[in-house]
Amino acid sequence: MTAGRCCWRECSLAGKYTPVAEAVADGVWMVRGADEAIAFANGGAIANSAIIATASGALLFDPGVSREHGLALGALAQRLTGKPVGRVYISHLHPDHAMGAAAFDPAIVHALPATRADLERDGEGFSDAMYRLLADWMKGTAIVLPQGDVSEGDIGFGGRTFRLMALNGHSAGDLALLDQATGTLLAGDLVFHDRAPSTPHASLPDWRASLQRLSALPHALLVPGHGPLDRDGSAIAQTRDWLGWVEQTLRDAVARGLDMSEAGELPIPPHFASLKAARYELQRSVSHFYPALEAELLPKL
Repeated sequence: MTAGRCCWRECSLAGKYTPVAEAVADGVWMVRGADEAIAFANGGAIANSAIIATASGALLFDPGVSREHGLALGALAQRLTGKPVGRVYISHLHPDHAMGAAAFDPAIVHALPATRADLERDGEGFSDAMYRLLADWMKGTAIVLPQGDVSEGDIGFGGRTFRLMALNGHSAGDLALLDQATGTLLAGDLVFHDRAPSTPHASLPDWRASLQRLSALPHALLVPGHGPLDRDGSAIAQTRDWLGWVEQTLRDAVARGLDMSEAGELPIPPHFASLKAARYELQRSVSHFYPALEAELLPKL
């Protein structure tokens, strides 16, 4: 890796992951990802992770993008808590959240059944794509399928109680976790904060329903899948508003006869202009949604 190319704090010039934790509540830390697209320069470490101290070992929520990233997060968790990682949760199938599971014993890696099924279907394709994009960052990374054993409800682990929520919309299976002691909600990619949401496997009606459930759940602070910590409750509404704008904008664009390139260059409203990756994610959403919208809305010839 060329010296000087690395411009964010989770990656050193030597090509090593050096994650940094922010204490957000008693025994809870957030590890920020880069507010960027996956690229060699950032090592693919773009997703947020969370670490929670328990008597049975650290709980790691979303283990990163690669084996080396997962190992670095595990070492950080041990330094913070004094115990090795005892449980790993994967929020959903996307590689920036899931492929770091390669650093851990599969017996401690857990996810929703839908997430396991998604990784069984798409994991090899994700792996090929990540090796092409990230090259040596991915060394030693193999697909580790989580135990598809997570269900909705309250569970205890290491003297702490967590509420698990089995949701969907960003993907077919989206896990959220609430730490009951501190009111910290780990929302995965159901919630983006000051960063435009990504939609490669999205069902927008399901996503909105999941956001409604999250907004109705009392919590003190929220760790989004991407972007800064949310302490004022704004991130859920921001995510919902972006999704609504994207859907209506693309429906209108199809009705006006715009092609995909034109739709991807439509103006972004001023209240979204400050979101990281806004243009990038609008253009990705065009590619994700436009063919189905054209089939739905355009007259049949």
